[in-house]
Amino acid sequence: MTDKNSRKITGKVISSKRDKTITVLVERKVKHPIYKKILRRSSRIQAHDEVNECLMGDVVTIQETKPISKTKSWKLVGIEKRVKDIS
Repeated sequence: MTDKNSRKITGKVISSKRDKTITVLVERKVKHPIYKKILRRSSRIQAHDEVNECLMGDVVTIQETKPISKTKSWKLVGIEKRVKDIS
């Protein structure tokens, strides 16, 4: 069930310790309205990972969905770039 109008964003997984949940860091660049300097802003988003396939450091795409829990309203769509597994 992929909706055409729902938002999709790409970010880096910074935590995958919880069961079926990942924390994704999404960074964006904005221009200061007065000084015109480019600033980096970031958001930490909780996303639903049904099969626990993501590892820390992966670059993933997530999609907005209906609320799954108190903090989760995004779900994993795909893994863009995998981190190399050391073990």
